[in-house]
Amino acid sequence: MPVKCCFYRSPTTETMAWSENMDTLLTNQAGLDAFRTFLKSEFSEENVEFWLACEDFKKTENAEKIASKAKMIYSEFIEADAPKEINIDFSTRDLISKNVAEPTLKCFDEAQKLIYSLMAKDSFPRFLKSEIYKKLVNSKQVGNHKKWLPFL
Repeated sequence: MPVKCCFYRSPTTETMAWSENMDTLLTNQAGLDAFRTFLKSEFSEENVEFWLACEDFKKTENAEKIASKAKMIYSEFIEADAPKEINIDFSTRDLISKNVAEPTLKCFDEAQKLIYSLMAKDSFPRFLKSEIYKKLVNSKQVGNHKKWLPFL
């Protein structure tokens, strides 16, 4: 068996690692891009877009930006007939509607948990069975047979 450098992680291994859990997928840019492509094909990309918007929102430090970002997230994903309206229950939507008047970094946490859970239980398993994912894994395997670091 060939010895590989400790810094080497084959594209196949990386692509296969996405199947371990959704966090691994979401923290890898190529994985996230593939997942988004899959969700677009299923007309449910608003879920990952909302999740990403919440992740970005939680990093906001300026109070004015917190308020403006909260309003943007609310109008884009939460309010009735929003352009990218996510599917959440009435009580969560109602709670956010009240919280957005004086937003905190936690005002979308419940909805984000619901959407993450929905993606983890529904979209993610379908993604792993999708042609998009299978083609990625297969293309990495075929290309990887001859790919070695130049200094090995």
